[in-house]
Amino acid sequence: MILQTHLLNNALIADIQLKEANLANAEQFKAELISLINSGNKYVIVNFEQVKYVDSSFLGALVSALKLTMNSGGDIAVVGLNNDIRSLFQLVRLDKVFRIYTNTQEALTGA
Repeated sequence: MILQTHLLNNALIADIQLKEANLANAEQFKAELISLINSGNKYVIVNFEQVKYVDSSFLGALVSALKLTMNSGGDIAVVGLNNDIRSLFQLVRLDKVFRIYTNTQEALTGA
């Protein structure tokens, strides 16, 4: 299991339980996230706090889940990005696609 989840206010918090988010676990991550979305969760906050490294395949899985979420009237926000991962989001312009917050509480007030 890649995601550990809990409900808080109007959001589902999905904590990524990986140090390295890469091709080896991207499909399982995508399947878990899509399952949560299909279960009716409209606002998902994906927490990268434990993640030290992420690759493009994992980001692609995140984008796929966002498309599904937006088609059902929901949204995904990301929190807990370290400096390297935040820079990667900016480099590939995902900072224009996802709402990025420092922490969960900030994302909840933006929800």
